[in-house]
Amino acid sequence: MNAQTSSPTVFDVQRIRADFPLLSRTVHDKPLVYFDNANTSQKPRTVIEAVDAHYRRHNANVSRAVHQLGEEATAAYEGARDKLARFINAGTREQLILTSGTTQATNLVAYSYVMPRLQPGDAILSTVMEHHANIVPWQLVAQRRGATVKAAPINERGELLVEQYIAMLTPEVKLACVTHVSNVLGTVNPVREIARECRKRGIALLVDGSQAVPHRPVDVQALGCDFYAFTGHKMLAPTGTGALWARREHLEAMPPFFGGGEMIREVRFDGTTFAAPPHKFEAGTPNIAGFVGMAAAIDYIESVGFAAIQTWEQQLLQYATERLHEVPGLRIIGEAAGKEPVISFLVDGAQATDLATLLDLEGIAVRSGHHCAHPLMQFYGVPATLRASLAFYNTREEIDSFLDALLKVRRMLR
Repeated sequence: MNAQTSSPTVFDVQRIRADFPLLSRTVHDKPLVYFDNANTSQKPRTVIEAVDAHYRRHNANVSRAVHQLGEEATAAYEGARDKLARFINAGTREQLILTSGTTQATNLVAYSYVMPRLQPGDAILSTVMEHHANIVPWQLVAQRRGATVKAAPINERGELLVEQYIAMLTPEVKLACVTHVSNVLGTVNPVREIARECRKRGIALLVDGSQAVPHRPVDVQALGCDFYAFTGHKMLAPTGTGALWARREHLEAMPPFFGGGEMIREVRFDGTTFAAPPHKFEAGTPNIAGFVGMAAAIDYIESVGFAAIQTWEQQLLQYATERLHEVPGLRIIGEAAGKEPVISFLVDGAQATDLATLLDLEGIAVRSGHHCAHPLMQFYGVPATLRASLAFYNTREEIDSFLDALLKVRRMLR
């Protein structure tokens, strides 16, 4: 199936749940309700089996041996790159650097692309709703160069004030960055519009796609950005996987960030010549089995189809939002139109961590804390929130169980 267009006639969520072994377990003698998908997704059996099969039958290092196992491992690893490139419409496979996740990807751009271009007085533009991985790397390189990081504002609904973002694209800005989907609010940002305005001004744009790729089709060429980073473990793949897509001209101009084996053509003590992208940026032994699993994750997503995934998840989001509004004293943080299935909230008179701990005793897994988004918490004037993040393998019945448990623990804390 094509993930961009295909969907089953009837969405059989119970059949899908049967593909995820962990969803059948119990926690504290209660059926597990897993609502922490924005943190990491669960893995279907096909992904688990693909990783297991790699270690049982094909385990070897990549690009270093002519023996059969080495050729099999290399074919599987580079095959995963090809599959990822098609998945996001990368244009060419050479534009896709395989990383451990978004954090490595943003740091690569920070040190290899941004830092050599920064001068005292320059700036990097971020937003208030960013994950720390799309803030801290820019701060580190800015401090070294006497530059600054500035943040575009949002409104109370959790929507980026796009006109103000564009107004902040002033000549001293050497990189703009924005999350495609907020990990706390679920807000979907208008990346194409932002990219268009960045191009008019000759400013490169990096997009954090970690929370987008699990929920919607992504076409990096159509978006028009310069860099697009995402993480595998949020889209059914193993941890320690991810990718950075970049425009070819940037990759050719960027120096390597990590040095070592595999990223070279020839090493001499009077000078080293480097491999062409993407291998120039992939020093050392990669997470081969992880990317074998990532290829299987893409196959699974495409077998379900994004049309079906989006339809079901939006139904769940609407139902969960309606049910949460029934809870006295509950405040949802961020209610932007067209958001993805992430709901952050607070309940009067209860600490988020206390609620999460008590919900866990009822078998409900939700996230509490600042969600690696301190500036966003500061904007709303709260230290932490509770976050329920949904996936296409969740159900209305789980939402009902969640609400029953929430009402129960709320009474306990009064």
